[in-house]
Amino acid sequence: MAPPPTSPATQALERPPARWRRLLIGFLGFLALIWYFYPSNEATTQTLYRPPHPQVCPQETQNVAIIGAGSAGASAAYYLNKFTQPCPRLNITVYERNDCVGGRSTTVNAYDDPEYPVELGASIFVPINHNLVNGAKEFGLPIQGRGTTNRWHDTEILGIWDGHEFVFTQSDANNEYWNIARLLWKYGISPIRTQNLMKKTVGSFLKMYNAPYFPFKSLTDAAVDLDLLSATTAMGQQFLEANDISEKFGHDIVQAATRVNYGQNLDQIHGLETMVCMAAEGGMSIQGGNWQIFDSMIKDSGATLFLNTSVNSITKDSGGYAIKTTTPSLDSAQDQSSTESTYDTIILASPLQFSSINFSPQLSSPPPSIPYVSLHVTLFTSPYRLSPAAFNLESNANMPTTILTTTPQHKTGPKKLPFNSISTLGTVAVPRNRLYEPSPEDDPECGTRPTEYLYKIFSPEPLPRSYIESLLQTDAEDYIIPDDTAPISWIYEKRWDSYPYLPPTSQFADIRLSMADNGGEEGRREDRIWYTSGIESFISTMETSSLMGMNVARLVVDGWLDDCG
Repeated sequence: MAPPPTSPATQALERPPARWRRLLIGFLGFLALIWYFYPSNEATTQTLYRPPHPQVCPQETQNVAIIGAGSAGASAAYYLNKFTQPCPRLNITVYERNDCVGGRSTTVNAYDDPEYPVELGASIFVPINHNLVNGAKEFGLPIQGRGTTNRWHDTEILGIWDGHEFVFTQSDANNEYWNIARLLWKYGISPIRTQNLMKKTVGSFLKMYNAPYFPFKSLTDAAVDLDLLSATTAMGQQFLEANDISEKFGHDIVQAATRVNYGQNLDQIHGLETMVCMAAEGGMSIQGGNWQIFDSMIKDSGATLFLNTSVNSITKDSGGYAIKTTTPSLDSAQDQSSTESTYDTIILASPLQFSSINFSPQLSSPPPSIPYVSLHVTLFTSPYRLSPAAFNLESNANMPTTILTTTPQHKTGPKKLPFNSISTLGTVAVPRNRLYEPSPEDDPECGTRPTEYLYKIFSPEPLPRSYIESLLQTDAEDYIIPDDTAPISWIYEKRWDSYPYLPPTSQFADIRLSMADNGGEEGRREDRIWYTSGIESFISTMETSSLMGMNVARLVVDGWLDDCG
């Protein structure tokens, strides 16, 4: 039957039973990918992390320009202020070419209704993400469990689809010990080996937050020191095989995680990022959008923020670095106003390849351009559920509410799947101006409205509307919906350069950049241009970008200490 009416928007999106939160806890944490779209009853946090470094105030006024207001840029501003506080001689300016803070962490509103913000890009962070968790706590931002759901679901079901059949399903309605037994019967001890390998690999990475590894002047050297090159120089598939993890478990489970998180198969992504995909236990987000962490960081830093402002050129002169910017005129989108300002230090906090900045003189060793995954995100609402027939199931089958994918292996099936994942985020109350069959009961006094399902699809290419409609069970007899109701009532589509392709590598972009007229190490020390996006080829997450922003902030402050002798 159709989803029942629900209360107003604040009650339309609810959390599932506690049994889902308990599912496989303490034994199969690697299956955190199952939690990708599901919330916990409470978010897990940990003791606030404080970098053990002294604060310092530069002897001379320092003007710092940060280009980019995403995770890295906001964190650089925040930690510059933290590492120097209180200091009246530090001026921070942040330039952002878009009209909002957050970079790839942004939300859109279902039905264009601000009561229903949905994460469009970076969706979750986890308890081991020190900077994001601590920022959320420090700024008093409301943390919620992963995703959204609703009361009409009796069960939450995950299915991993290969284009022909579901190779794995998991339901929270089953006894948790039965779920464990099924998993081990099918995959042997590979799940346990994967969990242990993930803990070991991620444990090595977490050492980067503390001395003697923090701050790191070279990401490549840090990877060597932490013995992480064995993971970054091997394909995910090879990394799993080298650690005695079965090909079948890698194909069915691990690859589903790499596809939903990074749009890449195990033969395309390196071992370190593969392990990061399996470390998503306890996923959480900020109510209203994760971008609020970065917005709060910039505000807390005291930085001056310029939105809708593009940096066109950076010229080195005797006084520092002259930055020329343009901003669209308030009177006309075609007209632009230009400004020029001089800074002592520049922090490039977004991938340089996506900017059009001209350097004079040129950078002597610019960061290499790397290919990024083109990810298409489709959000839509519909009064209809997903169709079992579209996935070769009987009409009365229990249909998964979240569908991840792995590569097809059947000779007669498709060679390539059109989507990476489909998730039922929950139900939303239909705005009154969109009601398909208004009734006397639907009035402000009653406070109830019909609900529709809210879906999110990740795909490598844009999906035709006709294909999306074919995934919906529009012919079900138990729906109480007018015959002329459109299958899709609201849709929003976005293409992202979401994250880089992550093939095996042993080299990462320099953190400190130098200009062409400066020779040798002495010239390198003179240049104060810093770059955060080299970490994208290492691990691409909100947290790692924040870590690099914090790392650059510490290196900048340490440079001021060196200047003081």
